[in-house]
Amino acid sequence: MATSSATIERDQSRRAAFVTGGSRGIGRAIAEGLAEDGFDVAIAYAGNAAAADETVAALEAAGATARAYQCDVSDSAQVDAVSKQVLSDFGSVWAVVNDAGITRDGLLMRMKDEDFDRVIDVNLRGAFHVTRAFSRSLMRQKGGRIVNMASIVGLSGNAGQANYAASKAGLVGLTKSCARELAPRGITVNAVAPGFVETDMTAKLSDAIREQYAKQIPLGRMASAQEVAAVVRFLVSDAAGYVTGEVIRVDGGMAM
Repeated sequence: MATSSATIERDQSRRAAFVTGGSRGIGRAIAEGLAEDGFDVAIAYAGNAAAADETVAALEAAGATARAYQCDVSDSAQVDAVSKQVLSDFGSVWAVVNDAGITRDGLLMRMKDEDFDRVIDVNLRGAFHVTRAFSRSLMRQKGGRIVNMASIVGLSGNAGQANYAASKAGLVGLTKSCARELAPRGITVNAVAPGFVETDMTAKLSDAIREQYAKQIPLGRMASAQEVAAVVRFLVSDAAGYVTGEVIRVDGGMAM
């Protein structure tokens, strides 16, 4: 489901990227960074069409051919349909970035089944759906990049986030398994594990809580979305052609 039905005409010598969760936060920073690096960019968004359209406009202003597609990544049928449309519109995709994710925090004893399941469905199953949907095309072209957005809590755990931490820990295993499976076709698969990042979500926190978080970080501050995006930009570049199966922490030293 694209935001526009206009035919895409683009320079096929430019690489294209597909970024889920690309309309806001870290996903938008990734999309904008890839546009700066010369990529054309397709983004997937869950429901905020206005934010998606705004991001597409920003990507186009940066010189990229861009389009947004509404998609619930937890729904395999939607993912399959969108992936086919993206490949039809753009011709090929070099980089796939699985950034879509949600939180439904709560203490273990009070966490509802549906809150656990929904987080797993979007964060972990969604990345599986998207990776599977694009894997055939990437294998056919014998090259490409897949980057999954994990989290430091997937490595260390976090009270009140059993569902989120489990989804991100699962994403680490998915990353390493896919890296082994796809490496013979020249496809690298890596994960980025951010710590606390300045986003719309963290902006809602009180000053006291933000100060508490900052004390846990040796660098003494949260990351910017652009700092996380910079690592993704490296991983999809030619310079990272020999890096696969890695989980790169961007956490200001929290987990060292």
